Amino acid sequence: MISIPMFHWLYTLCAVGILACASLHSALAIDEDRPNILWITSEDNGISWVSCYGGTNAQTPAIDQLAREGFRYLYCFDNAAVCAPTRSCWITGMYAISNGTQPMRSRNEIPHDRIKYYPDLLRARGYHTSNPTKTDYNIGGRPDKDCWDFKGGKGKSPYGWRYRTEGQPFFAVVNIGDSHESRAHGKVDQTTNDPEKMTLFSYHPDLPVIRQNYAKYADAVEKMDGKVGDTIAALKADGLYDDTIIVYNSDHGGVMARSKRFLYASGVHCPLIVRIPEKYKSLYPAEKPGMTVDRMVSFIDMPKTWLSLAGAEIPQTFQGTIFLGDGQESAPKYHFAFRERADGRVDHVRMVRDKRFAYHKNYYPFAPAGQHLAYLWKAPATPAWEKHHREGKTDAVTGRFFEPRVSEEFYDNEADFDNVHNQDEGWKPM
Repeated sequence: MISIPMFHWLYTLCAVGILACASLHSALAIDEDRPNILWITSEDNGISWVSCYGGTNAQTPAIDQLAREGFRYLYCFDNAAVCAPTRSCWITGMYAISNGTQPMRSRNEIPHDRIKYYPDLLRARGYHTSNPTKTDYNIGGRPDKDCWDFKGGKGKSPYGWRYRTEGQPFFAVVNIGDSHESRAHGKVDQTTNDPEKMTLFSYHPDLPVIRQNYAKYADAVEKMDGKVGDTIAALKADGLYDDTIIVYNSDHGGVMARSKRFLYASGVHCPLIVRIPEKYKSLYPAEKPGMTVDRMVSFIDMPKTWLSLAGAEIPQTFQGTIFLGDGQESAPKYHFAFRERADGRVDHVRMVRDKRFAYHKNYYPFAPAGQHLAYLWKAPATPAWEKHHREGKTDAVTGRFFEPRVSEEFYDNEADFDNVHNQDEGWKPM
């Protein structure tokens, strides 16, 4: 016979067990409901090269379709305007200038025992992480691919989710290099796109070789768009489309001279599209898919947002603002960007902007923006532009790239996306 005290003890034990089981079941249910995240990045193309953002030089049907099924952000900006410092911001969730990793190709070391990479934190949360094609973090002291579960390799699929444990949630980066600056190098006389139909930035003189170079890059962007479509098709073929949040953005602007590496709108204003499956509709940033979102997003916000969506730990070192999901924070008022040494050319520029206005501070105004940079000059448009200027054929707009700058610039990006009309006369920052 069980005594009264013994009965109460067994009853309590059973009750605790039932509650524990219920809690465990609830936790498992929450875990099983964590979204997969596919982050598709393309290299070097700003919004002007994407047709759903109004670009006319290239047609991007796959990206456009993603925008129709998802949400197109109107104000997304890169912090560094060039690849390696940008990726340093992304991987650490910290501004590269906070870590001293902003000079291009520096690989300065950081305290890795105190600064975690966002994939480390996703892995701790149980996610399978993959980034088989592009790391380039500009950080020393740790191999770039050390933080990823699947690192790629010869003969391996670029779709890293295929290497996870069955049923494991995944965070997969698919980086597409077909729109990289290098695709604008070399001969430009045989293009699919018609050079005569290209719309030039107002700071470029209308020369045949420049039109041809635009057309060559438009061909590259369209090839990139095809790879975006291939990636989404692979996700569908694997039966994961309805369980995966898809994010598409470029890694900075570009690619014709005076965009990539520079803090003007063509160098930092980037496409950002997020598709959220219906099962996660509580995460929608607007009423329904196909709508635009006018919240300002800085690249520094992205890693913190990915961790929040996954329910992972977010260290205090992360400097961004969560822009999507249940943990969404108030939108920042301003975006901050920086330019430092790019390969062998030294510069020092800071820029702060909101959705419309941008203030640039040039700390080396004696140096022209268009300092000779060997890699930039490989695109035929750049030496042709410089030659045109040296022959005295440029005007105040098309020639300014090769002249010393002023200390301060102020632009209305709504009226002057090309940033050629400096409104700084008599203006002083508050």
